[in-house]
Amino acid sequence: MYWTLELASYLEDAPWPATKDELIDYAVRSGAPLEVIENLQEIEDEGEVYETIEDIWPDYPSKEDFFFNEDEY
Repeated sequence: MYWTLELASYLEDAPWPATKDELIDYAVRSGAPLEVIENLQEIEDEGEVYETIEDIWPDYPSKEDFFFNEDEY
Protein backbone atom coordinates (compact mmCIF):
# COMPACT_ATOMS: atom_id res chain seq x y z
CA MET A 1 0.00 0.00 0.00
CA TYR A 2 1.32 3.41 -0.92
CA TRP A 3 -0.26 6.83 -0.73
CA THR A 4 0.55 10.05 -2.50
CA LEU A 5 -1.03 13.46 -2.08
CA GLU A 6 -2.82 12.97 -5.39
CA LEU A 7 -4.31 9.62 -4.33
CA ALA A 8 -5.27 10.88 -0.88
CA SER A 9 -6.98 13.91 -2.42
CA TYR A 10 -9.69 11.59 -3.78
CA LEU A 11 -10.77 10.93 -0.18
CA GLU A 12 -10.87 14.55 1.00
CA ASP A 13 -14.63 14.79 0.50
CA ALA A 14 -15.34 11.29 1.78
CA PRO A 15 -18.14 10.99 4.35
CA TRP A 16 -15.93 11.00 7.47
CA PRO A 17 -16.17 9.21 9.85
CA ALA A 18 -16.42 6.08 7.74
CA THR A 19 -15.69 2.37 7.78
CA LYS A 20 -13.38 0.66 5.31
CA ASP A 21 -16.36 -0.58 3.26
CA GLU A 22 -17.93 2.88 3.18
CA LEU A 23 -14.65 4.39 1.97
CA ILE A 24 -14.30 1.78 -0.77
CA ASP A 25 -17.89 2.41 -1.83
CA TYR A 26 -17.26 6.17 -1.89
CA ALA A 27 -14.05 5.71 -3.92
CA VAL A 28 -15.85 3.55 -6.49
CA ARG A 29 -18.83 5.93 -6.78
CA SER A 30 -16.64 9.03 -7.05
CA GLY A 31 -14.48 7.57 -9.81
CA ALA A 32 -11.25 7.41 -7.83
CA PRO A 33 -8.32 5.66 -9.52
CA LEU A 34 -7.90 1.93 -9.04
CA GLU A 35 -4.84 2.57 -6.83
CA VAL A 36 -7.03 4.31 -4.23
CA ILE A 37 -9.44 1.38 -4.13
CA GLU A 38 -6.58 -1.13 -3.91
CA ASN A 39 -4.99 0.82 -1.05
CA LEU A 40 -8.27 0.84 0.85
CA GLN A 41 -8.75 -2.89 0.28
CA GLU A 42 -5.28 -3.57 1.75
CA ILE A 43 -6.20 -1.98 5.08
CA GLU A 44 -6.38 -4.60 7.80
CA ASP A 45 -9.92 -4.03 8.93
CA GLU A 46 -11.24 -4.91 12.34
CA GLY A 47 -14.49 -3.02 11.95
CA GLU A 48 -12.82 0.28 12.77
CA VAL A 49 -14.37 3.63 12.00
CA TYR A 50 -11.88 6.06 10.51
CA GLU A 51 -12.29 9.70 11.50
CA THR A 52 -9.94 11.27 8.92
CA ILE A 53 -7.43 10.41 6.23
CA GLU A 54 -4.74 10.58 8.94
CA ASP A 55 -6.19 7.40 10.46
CA ILE A 56 -5.47 5.61 7.19
CA TRP A 57 -2.25 7.40 6.19
CA PRO A 58 -0.53 8.65 9.36
CA ASP A 59 2.05 10.59 7.32
CA TYR A 60 -0.58 12.67 5.55
CA PRO A 61 0.83 16.20 5.54
CA SER A 62 -1.12 18.73 7.50
CA LYS A 63 -1.31 22.45 6.88
CA GLU A 64 1.50 22.95 9.39
CA ASP A 65 3.82 20.81 7.25
CA PHE A 66 3.95 23.45 4.53
CA PHE A 67 6.40 26.24 5.18
CA PHE A 68 4.93 29.48 3.94
CA ASN A 69 3.77 32.63 5.57
CA GLU A 70 0.05 33.09 4.97
CA ASP A 71 0.26 36.72 6.05
CA GLU A 72 2.27 37.54 2.94
CA TYR A 73 -0.54 36.53 0.59
